[in-house]
Amino acid sequence: MAIAIWVDADACPKVIREILFRAAVRVQRPLTLVANHMLPVPGSEYISCRQVPQGFDVADDYIAAQVEQGDLVITSDIPLAAEVIEKGAGVISPRGEQFTRENIRQRLNMRDFMDTMRSSGEVGGGPPALNDRDKQVFANALDRYLARHC
Repeated sequence: MAIAIWVDADACPKVIREILFRAAVRVQRPLTLVANHMLPVPGSEYISCRQVPQGFDVADDYIAAQVEQGDLVITSDIPLAAEVIEKGAGVISPRGEQFTRENIRQRLNMRDFMDTMRSSGEVGGGPPALNDRDKQVFANALDRYLARHC
């Protein structure tokens, strides 16, 4: 089965997109960035960008509607990850964390807890900026996934 790679691109760091571009060409699989604005992509028959309208979860909804069993989704959005896992897709975050049927419920619970903490003012800010180790962890997770599925 030929997998496609879908990227929740509005929040995906440029350095991670560049790793994905190289991987898509290397394994000759379609890679689609989905964002509410056009993003530059290299000229390749395997790489495209799909612009969706502005709005809450529009890109997520588009990806969830398009993804098929065996596809790979790159996202840090936990609800989107849960939805595409139910459809049989793989999910890797831009930090290299692989979401699975076994760990997604725990991640949803933690997300909800952190939302509550942020709304109460107990916790602020988001995750730290990507560092070189994060990039390497992502690249390794992507390579492992593609080696198993391509």
